[in-house]
Amino acid sequence: MKKGNYYPSAQNDQIVWLTNFGGKLPGLAGDLKLTPDQVKAAVADCGWMVYLLQFWLPATRQWSQTGTNAFAEAQTGDGTGLMVLPVFVAPALPTGVVPVNTGALTRIFALVQTIKNSGLCSDTNAGILGIVGSDQPGPDFTTLQPVISVSIVGGQVVVKWNFGGYSAFLDSCEIQVDRGDGKGFGLLTIDTTPGYTDTQPFPATKTVWTYRAIYQLNDARVGVWSQSVSIAVPA
Repeated sequence: MKKGNYYPSAQNDQIVWLTNFGGKLPGLAGDLKLTPDQVKAAVADCGWMVYLLQFWLPATRQWSQTGTNAFAEAQTGDGTGLMVLPVFVAPALPTGVVPVNTGALTRIFALVQTIKNSGLCSDTNAGILGIVGSDQPGPDFTTLQPVISVSIVGGQVVVKWNFGGYSAFLDSCEIQVDRGDGKGFGLLTIDTTPGYTDTQPFPATKTVWTYRAIYQLNDARVGVWSQSVSIAVPA
């Protein structure tokens, strides 16, 4: 069974992860053979990121509403007083937290990779640090089916698709097209990045193009074909 990402996607969960990693790392530094400078830098990065996520970012979002309200007052206020614009004041830094160079999260991820590559981190310690993703169940390859849609953007057909949350288990998506010329479906592309632009020039007369897709793994099709979707392309 494959593992999901160890770093959570939800903001509140990120705060919990960073707090745990920064708090537990010093106690495991000896086992992991990390230098004091490495640990100090990682703790500082975690502390700064927690401050930004927990205090600064929510304050800026609240300030955005304050600015909107102030602008509305400037336009339609009662006109009885000279307007004073509100000023954003950043939340105070928690004790021990200091600003760090840009790229804090990138440095944290790099240190996690260093720890994993060292061979010194036991499964127990990896669990303590939270650097092992949870088990991620794979898809049912007998029923797995892409969902696609098509639209015309800038004079070209854009085929919208994604991995449906199973990118860890899939390699690519095969997309076929029927251009309404009597030849039926033919290969358009085998795409590895969600979203594809069909660069074929539009025909001389208005016609209908139809698209379908199926996932691939190890150069073989898996699952079933998507529902076919059609679009009328202009001359």
